[in-house]
Amino acid sequence: MQDIPNLFLVGPMGAGKSTIGRHLAAELARDFYDSDHEIESRCGADIPWIFDVEGEAGFREREAAMIEELSGLDGIVLATGGGAIQREDNRRILRERGTVIYLYTTVEQQLHRTAKDRNRPLLQTDDREAVLRTLFARRDPLYRATSDLVVRTDRRGPRAVVNDILRRVRQLIDPLTSCKV
Repeated sequence: MQDIPNLFLVGPMGAGKSTIGRHLAAELARDFYDSDHEIESRCGADIPWIFDVEGEAGFREREAAMIEELSGLDGIVLATGGGAIQREDNRRILRERGTVIYLYTTVEQQLHRTAKDRNRPLLQTDDREAVLRTLFARRDPLYRATSDLVVRTDRRGPRAVVNDILRRVRQLIDPLTSCKV
């Protein structure tokens, strides 16, 4: 069987990209990168501050450069930011350089998982649910069009999601792995 390619996780905030990504990388003995954390580390500032100073457009420029750089590495697991798929160049790069996995979750689950998180600039509003529903309506078709696999994360622990991803990625690589001989 061929080697597993780079794995790129896309999906909305609160889908579990960072948590699942870390577990997936550990299971595969690979390096894990989170594009948002890499941006913060290199800038020496958190994402809300970058949004305040540079606006969303400035942040998206940094994000595109980070995805270009990180996706060029070999044998990695990369968790992207929720809005990374908005740019066609990001979608193209991810599709060309690895297997893209959409971690799907409902808006209700996002609300629950992000309830106390103050590090999400787009949710600094009185009506977080309306924002999440609008983002979902706009981004879900892009996640689906970009991804090789859609994996639901609601009401599932990280281990179950990781096992599901590994099984399905192996089937993508070698469809005969699921055949009984």
